[in-house]
Amino acid sequence: MACEQRVPEKEPVPLAEDSTFLTGTFFLIRHAEQLPGYDSSLTETGFRRAGDLYRFLKDSGIQKIYITPFIRSLQTADSLRGYKNVDTASYNPDSTGEGLIYEITRHDDWGKRLLIIGQGNTVASVMRSLKAKPPADTVSYSDMFLIRKYRDSVKSKRISYSSIPSIKAKATEK
Repeated sequence: MACEQRVPEKEPVPLAEDSTFLTGTFFLIRHAEQLPGYDSSLTETGFRRAGDLYRFLKDSGIQKIYITPFIRSLQTADSLRGYKNVDTASYNPDSTGEGLIYEITRHDDWGKRLLIIGQGNTVASVMRSLKAKPPADTVSYSDMFLIRKYRDSVKSKRISYSSIPSIKAKATEK
């Protein structure tokens, strides 16, 4: 027995927490201007604004685009989707922002650089769901919110990504 080597005791290895869960860089906008109607196409101005969005974000490293299930959101994202070959996922807009949180989790997209295209009346709820402070005033078509979400903090900044003058938001927009 003197020749036997003593087997070292195994010490438990602590599990590392997921360092990306609920983190990431989010570029949040409302869709560009649309024609009248519930699920309508973009106006000429809206298509120009979507082009501005592409030029503004083409070198930003966007890894995925989240859109609401409306034609106007898809068309707002089309240039980035097509020219930069960025994958797209859909989420259902709601008054809490939880639909987006659910889809980001389901697609395992935490920790990434995401473009989120929402509706004028849901941008604030998306910001709250990401723990960012929403603006007190109306969100214009040229507003972008850059939200950097860390494990213990959130930083957000309002940016104008387009020089096209914004038309006042319609109160009936969905």
